[in-house]
Amino acid sequence: MPAFRYEAVDAGGSTRKGVLNADSARAARADLRTQGLVPVLVDAIAAGVDETGAARKRSFGDKLSTVELSLFTRQLASLLEASLPLEQAFTALLEQAERTYVRDLIASIRSEIMAGSSLSAALAQHPRDFADIYRALVASGEQIGQLSRVLSRLADYIERRNSLVQKVRLAFTYPAIVTVVAFAIVIFLLTYVVPQIVSVFANTKQKLPLLTIIMLAISDFVRNYGWIVAAVVVVAAWLWNRALKNPVIRMRWHRWLLNAPMYGRFERSLNTARFASTLAITTGSGVPILRALQTSRDTLSNVAMRAQVEEATASVREGAGLARALSAHKHFPPMLIHMIRAGEVTGELPAMLDRAASAQEQDLERRALTIAGLLEPALILAMGVVVLLIVLAVLMPIIEINQMVR
Repeated sequence: MPAFRYEAVDAGGSTRKGVLNADSARAARADLRTQGLVPVLVDAIAAGVDETGAARKRSFGDKLSTVELSLFTRQLASLLEASLPLEQAFTALLEQAERTYVRDLIASIRSEIMAGSSLSAALAQHPRDFADIYRALVASGEQIGQLSRVLSRLADYIERRNSLVQKVRLAFTYPAIVTVVAFAIVIFLLTYVVPQIVSVFANTKQKLPLLTIIMLAISDFVRNYGWIVAAVVVVAAWLWNRALKNPVIRMRWHRWLLNAPMYGRFERSLNTARFASTLAITTGSGVPILRALQTSRDTLSNVAMRAQVEEATASVREGAGLARALSAHKHFPPMLIHMIRAGEVTGELPAMLDRAASAQEQDLERRALTIAGLLEPALILAMGVVVLLIVLAVLMPIIEINQMVR
């Protein structure tokens, strides 16, 4: 049964807004009138279609955020654990939703469920908001009859992933701000301060020091050709981004990233944490190991490690153990291999993978803080050196004039 967003006026003249289910827009208006409301606006929102059944255009940027996805999953898991039917759980979620898009999304899913669809099938109508792994885990929970438990584990997974992403972003926020401010200050000094001050000494026909001459040349270049340099940088970035769409170039670049000085370990830790945490929740939710490996592979951002997981999946399909299959590739840390081997021996693979994922996340956080901690003083030192050179270029002619006067 389709869902409709409505705006109506009651007998007292107050405006009411909400969502209701009806067979058609006409039925929705009739339902509002039976409630003593005068319908002003009735808009179809179910399954992303309008009243004629055509696909509705979505506004740019309309998407469930990671925070909203985490909250949605946690609330739904809690409601199902309280033994509420799925339809009533979505009714409660609908009443708690604040953003219009979230409210429309929940209403659409609820209408699909009321029409007889399973939760996983209803979520499949919204692939932008619910990734393949999310829908696969929900389908697995429905099949084994443990939907609330799977959703609870899924909420833990999303919350932990969001926390990790936030920590990494915060670690690199300060260096990014310092870099932007440093470039802005240096460009301001070169394009405005240096020409204004040094031009005074140039008009006196005094022989300028070499550092001042060099700084004036740099200043003239930035003022006259700075926009060309900026355009070249933008074009180069665009060409590089386009080149990375080539599978061969992308593979070579990602292989280099895995072995890059200082950054290589960060790249390996990031992808290993994603792989281990995804594999832990999929295997723990009853997903077959081959399907779990394919799902975990899709979460990797590095295509070189993704290819290694594909090779390991082929080995597992042929009968090899997961630990043995992954140990053939050097980019997976030995600790992960040992934990997987222990899980295979004890029959507690999901628990061991979860511990390995936690260890990798801690290692990733530590490496992010280390890199950020090294970048901060390096950027400040570089900025200090550049500003010092600019100040010396300005002061040296003044010092020479003072010596001449004496």
